Amino acid sequence: MRADYDDLRRRIAALTEGEDDAVALMATLACEVHHADDRFDWTGFYRLVAPRLLKIGPYQGGHGCLVIPFDRGVCGAAARTGEVQLVPDVEAFPGHIACSSSTRSEIVLPVWDGSGRLLGVFDIDSDQPDAFDEADVQALRSILADTFGRLA
Repeated sequence: MRADYDDLRRRIAALTEGEDDAVALMATLACEVHHADDRFDWTGFYRLVAPRLLKIGPYQGGHGCLVIPFDRGVCGAAARTGEVQLVPDVEAFPGHIACSSSTRSEIVLPVWDGSGRLLGVFDIDSDQPDAFDEADVQALRSILADTFGRLA
């Protein structure tokens, strides 16, 4: 089952209305997104905690990597460049960090607050190759902007 992103966007907006704590927003978003689509094997956030350093935040699924520097992996690339990383085959991504041996493809989106400050990245892994497409990018980018864009 593919996510119904319009329904997901409405549900997340209702659940997070008035909330201004970034970690609470991350926890709610990770849970809702993870359970919305069968392709999503691991869904969660890596938070910016120091210059050029991410640490695991709220997530759903098996264990994730605890610390990711900006110069390593798909999450590091998204944080370093500020660009969405859409990876159809993680084995072909230079410097990929194998937090889980079942991951075949990945999408990672930078997460910004309303003032344009990087909060971290939103990472979704799939055990299916080439699981994500541009429709996922656009819908997830919109949900993240709606949810975190109100923070300053």
